[in-house]
Amino acid sequence: MSTTKLKTAPNGASGATASNEPQTYRINPETETKIDNWIKQNPKGWDYIKTMPRDRLERTVVLNDVRKMEARQRIESGVMKEINNDPVRKQAYDILTKDMPEERREEVILGMEREKWRAKQKTQTQTQTRREGVSV
Repeated sequence: MSTTKLKTAPNGASGATASNEPQTYRINPETETKIDNWIKQNPKGWDYIKTMPRDRLERTVVLNDVRKMEARQRIESGVMKEINNDPVRKQAYDILTKDMPEERREEVILGMEREKWRAKQKTQTQTQTRREGVSV
């Protein structure tokens, strides 16, 4: 799998406005293995992707990004709804964010919720790891 690509100007311009320096992409071996495994398990799907016109392929990538963004917005609005329906929790966040500009409060609250969720996930993972310890 190639890791270099020629840079071009954002509008596709060439000549003096485009840079011909190769751009290097990072390679994640785990990701590469997942991709290779998917290709082996889905040869028809891979053939379909390879035959897609570039414009269609690019639009498919953009659609996936849009879907991820919409999913994130649904989750964030659900979290904010949950917070707003819990007066004690809402009051706690109001106290924590009282000195912040109004337009930043929701972003900060969602950041705190994410951190809380990550800490909970980490604790659960550590607990599972301890339970799955090797016995002799």
